[in-house]
Amino acid sequence: MNWKQALGASTRVRGAAAEDLALAHLLRAGLRLVERNYRTPGRGGGEIDLILREADGTLVFVEVRARASATRGGAAASVAAVKQRRIVLAARHYLLRLPAPPPCRFDVVAIEGARVQWLRAAFDAN
Repeated sequence: MNWKQALGASTRVRGAAAEDLALAHLLRAGLRLVERNYRTPGRGGGEIDLILREADGTLVFVEVRARASATRGGAAASVAAVKQRRIVLAARHYLLRLPAPPPCRFDVVAIEGARVQWLRAAFDAN
């Protein structure tokens, strides 16, 4: 099911379709998928929609947000400070599993209707 078909479906189905669209966009740009839907254990943790790697080794943590239109600030604006903190928490948890942390970046893929916008370095871990 593509993003346009998913608009009338459940939130979970729409989210999966948006992630599929974002992933395809990022793979075409040369990134390589490392993990999808990484969750920290326990309540109150965070989730990272997509974890990818750039050709230079940079690990890219991606939040995918989709909205039918750009009203009320649009998809990108919906990644507010609280959501950013949860993503950073999950990224730190993920990085603890690695022997040495690589360079990292936090991106957002915002989907509004048929428009896909990739915001590199949309926020930082501070």
